[in-house]
Amino acid sequence: MAVQALRVISITFSGDVAATVNATAATNAASPGKIDIITMSAGDTTITPPTGGSTPVAVTIIPPSGNTATITLKGVGADTGVVLHKTDPSNIALNSTTTPFVLTCSGTVTGCRLVWT
Repeated sequence: MAVQALRVISITFSGDVAATVNATAATNAASPGKIDIITMSAGDTTITPPTGGSTPVAVTIIPPSGNTATITLKGVGADTGVVLHKTDPSNIALNSTTTPFVLTCSGTVTGCRLVWT
């Protein structure tokens, strides 16, 4: 059975600015509907998007709540990359032709969730 995914990112401001911004991504009728729980050692971990008839258009990286290691998102290990928050989730939109990418960690990260939509 096919899996359909709809991503909505909601941001709510309060205080001096009161507003809500909702960003809705296009529906993915070929979503893998998959959650991977991985352990990453210090150094580079290559992440390969799911295949097998699905086309992931986003990945949400959810580090464990007690994580203390840095996690850097890279295209390949030699890239400088972008350091992600140690415990907050990061939602990354992917091109439909996305190839593997790299998460580089400063230490072991146990129980990191990758939610593929």
